[in-house]
Amino acid sequence: MSWEDVWNNAQPRLSRIQDSLRSLNSPSSRIIRVGQLDSELLDLELVNILVEPLRKALELINASLQRRFDSEIFLLIQLTLYRFSVWNMGASYGAKLQGLRYVTPPSPGRKLAPSGLPRRLLLMHGTLTIIVPYLHNRIRSYGLSRAWPDAPSSDRRRKLWDLLTRLESSYALLGLASFVTFLWNGQYRTIADRLFNMRLIPARRYVQRDVSYEFMNRQMVWHAFTEFLLFFLPLINPRKVQRRLYRLTTSLLSSLSSPSKASSIPKSRGKYWSLPESECAICTENASFSLNMNEATMTLTNVAQIFSSGEDNDPEAVPTHPIHTPYITNCQHLYCYHCIAERMMRSADETHDEQGWECLRCTQIVQGAERYVVEVATGSAGSEVSGSDYDFSTDMDFTDISVGSYSESGLSDD
Repeated sequence: MSWEDVWNNAQPRLSRIQDSLRSLNSPSSRIIRVGQLDSELLDLELVNILVEPLRKALELINASLQRRFDSEIFLLIQLTLYRFSVWNMGASYGAKLQGLRYVTPPSPGRKLAPSGLPRRLLLMHGTLTIIVPYLHNRIRSYGLSRAWPDAPSSDRRRKLWDLLTRLESSYALLGLASFVTFLWNGQYRTIADRLFNMRLIPARRYVQRDVSYEFMNRQMVWHAFTEFLLFFLPLINPRKVQRRLYRLTTSLLSSLSSPSKASSIPKSRGKYWSLPESECAICTENASFSLNMNEATMTLTNVAQIFSSGEDNDPEAVPTHPIHTPYITNCQHLYCYHCIAERMMRSADETHDEQGWECLRCTQIVQGAERYVVEVATGSAGSEVSGSDYDFSTDMDFTDISVGSYSESGLSDD
């Protein structure tokens, strides 16, 4: 007998076996209780991860603002997650990670959400699980801030507080009873799920015990990236970056605004080459970087002053930033003593790749500076008297400034 005859003879018996298997009811998938509880913990953890960067950002802006709107931030994150998870997919992100989804009894004729669940049911479920806890937290915080528990027993505020306390106790008892029932039959994890008959069932036919942390891994990557930025940004010197960006934008604007004029300007002119000699260029630059909008220096006239010619300056005008204790650099430009000293010391400490500080008027490297003294010829006999063109006073005798170490007599070469 060939194998074909054996196969044909076995066909009736195989058909009877298949019919008997079809008549059997398939076993229902087991709903794991720990998976449902873990899904709730994952949802809370995801909300905390998303809320933390917003809290830090508001704290940097205003600490009181962050404390005031902390509950609203938490509410906004919860509503956003509910909209993109339960409303659209029929399960929260924690339930998706555990391989679970919500199901409700069939309700024909009702409007359905994108997840296939009734829209009205989801709106009531979201209100009970998100909006009501937010309102309870706000009312409780308001009552504590207004000392409702300390009011007399006949006061309306005390009665409202007692009512709120009784409602909290009743909800806690109902939550305990619901949780014990959940441990018994594995259905309806929360009071809201039990009230609206929303059960969590396996999203796949075959239940898997492994957990996919895809969404959590994405958020952790961005969280680690923001932590790296918070660690790396303090290492950057903002003043140095600001000076280089300002120098680059100034050169680009000067070349784009008037090519013919830019070609006629010598390369040795700095961005404050047209500033009157009676004003300190460093004070003018510091004023242009000021964030106080009430100051007159925080205007576009500072930018226009860079590209203006020196012939337009009025010699009789009162200096906006006069020079105090004048010191002259090796490139023969005047600055305030404290300004030039601060710039040169900072350049020596911070800019290791440069030879020194660039003059704001001629862009030459400033290697040193000394006290500005002018010899004035007075009297009929032609006698000479040494003096200074500027009135200043100081308690210390600063005779010379140069790139090097700082001492009581100024900055001396190493």
